[in-house]
Amino acid sequence: MPWLVIVVLLLVWEGAVFLFNVPSFIMPSPTAIVHAFAEYQPIILHHAALTMTNTMIGFGLGVVVGLLLGILIGTVPLAYSGLYPVLIGFNSVPKVALVPIIVLWLGIGQPTAIATAFVLCFFPIAVNVATGLSTVEPEVEDVLRSLGASKLDLIRKIGLPRAMPYFFASLKISITLAFVGTVIAETIASNDGIGYLMMQASSQFRVPLMFAGVAVIAALGIITYVIFALIERRMTRWAVRGKH
Repeated sequence: MPWLVIVVLLLVWEGAVFLFNVPSFIMPSPTAIVHAFAEYQPIILHHAALTMTNTMIGFGLGVVVGLLLGILIGTVPLAYSGLYPVLIGFNSVPKVALVPIIVLWLGIGQPTAIATAFVLCFFPIAVNVATGLSTVEPEVEDVLRSLGASKLDLIRKIGLPRAMPYFFASLKISITLAFVGTVIAETIASNDGIGYLMMQASSQFRVPLMFAGVAVIAALGIITYVIFALIERRMTRWAVRGKH
């Protein structure tokens, strides 16, 4: 069904551009975008590889930090009271406003792109892991404590398995946010990546090339989303079965 929707949308797009004779510098047709991709394929793939690398590094850091923060917030009431409001306030700040500060600290280039991707993606992971840990029933904890289980045993054997569906669900959200962060940083403070390529194409009025860059980012986001969705389905199959 998604492929059918995409095909229909592309056909409507192509037909509208043709019928209304829309100039390519305003709205290029899908055919023009494909031609632009074919013409600039080596350049696009080069910048796409850099964007993908920056995104995955920032995402990996976000997973580690988000998981550790989520465990801390979800298991230590004092940490929840102290850190959760701070995280909410931090997440409320528009990340575009943080990029100039990150540039001031890290300079122009790959470190800023990685840091921006990290900043955008760690919060959903932390919140979802903390939520998953908080769903453990107090009765289960009481029974395990009566059997001599330590706090670490409760986290490792009960809390983390219970949080896995939340964790993998947050990965699908975070990977798309990581792409957003990388592209934002590349458009503002980078000499590489799809964001930089789109800014260069914009300054030269190569609108089909700009749309080709958008299409590449969308494709990368969809591919990584599907990968994590498949991992989620395989790793949390027990949770889905438990609901039936």
